[in-house]
This record gives sequence, C-alpha cells and structure tokens, in this order.
Amino acid sequence: MPPIRDKFAIHSKAVVCQDVDLKGDITIGPGTVVHPKAAIFALVGPIVIGAGCIIEEAVIIVNRRKDIMRIGDNNLFEIGCRVECPSIGDFNTISTRARVHNTVRMTNHCIVGAQCLVVPAEDETLGEYTCIYGPAADRRIWSGRGQVQEADLRTKHAEYLREMLPKFNRLRRSDGT
Repeated sequence: MPPIRDKFAIHSKAVVCQDVDLKGDITIGPGTVVHPKAAIFALVGPIVIGAGCIIEEAVIIVNRRKDIMRIGDNNLFEIGCRVECPSIGDFNTISTRARVHNTVRMTNHCIVGAQCLVVPAEDETLGEYTCIYGPAADRRIWSGRGQVQEADLRTKHAEYLREMLPKFNRLRRSDGT
C-alpha cells in the first residue's frame, strides 16, 4: 500500500502552531486552535476537523482506518489525550491524558474524564451526554444542566487562544508550509 502524501487544508481563520506534527490528509476547519506539540496523524484515511475545536499540547489524534475520521464542531481535546475514534460529534470533551480507542464512536456532548481509558472489545457508540469518569471508567448520563454556560465558556476560551497563541508562536498554513 503506497504511503499517503501529506496534504493539509487549514482554514484561514484556524490557528495552527508551526510546532504541530501533521501527517497525511488533514482538513482543519474555521476557528479551530491547535497548540504546539500536538500530533495529528492520518495514517490510512483522512481526518476532517470541524469548526471551533481546541486541541491542546501533547494531544495525539490518529486515524488508522480507511474511512474518513470526522471530528465535529466545538470539541475540546485536553493536554496529553489520545484519540483514535472514527467519528466524534459536537461539543465533546476528552480530558487530560484520556485515551479513546478506534472501536468507539462519540455522539454529542460526551465527556471522557481525566486518565480514563475507553477501549471496548467491540464497536460501541456513546450516546449523547454520556460521561465516563474514574479509574474504572464508570459511566453516567449528564442532565445537560449548565450546557449553555459551558458553550459560552468554551467560545471565550477559543477566542482567547486565537488572540494569544499567534503572539508567542509561529503559525502553520495550508499545504504543508
């Protein structure tokens, strides 16, 4: 199988630091922020990242499947998490050092807690508002209470990062430059 050529489509309103490791066919949507030292690897199939996502330091996003890995809008990937799931909806949070395996699909408003390991033996779809927490990866359903405030806070967080990161980091543009 021939290796995938690096091809980056980075929206003009996205902020992607120069020190990000990008491999394969990757599309990054408007308003998305990618911190330095993050890694996005489209090893087999392409990765499409939606609008307004925040990808923090040391995050690793990997697509090992032939299908397109779709990441929706306004998702937060916190420091050191590793994500391989082929489908992620909108407004999800993958917390610090969490790992989500490629047998998981996430819908909307899901939360994977800090250091949680989500590795089901067979394909699984997390329903909306699913929260995974604790060392045993326990689960519960979030009531949705505080959802508007969380969305507002995430929007302000992204705005702040779009303003501050370019002041202290060089930025990357489309097509591998």
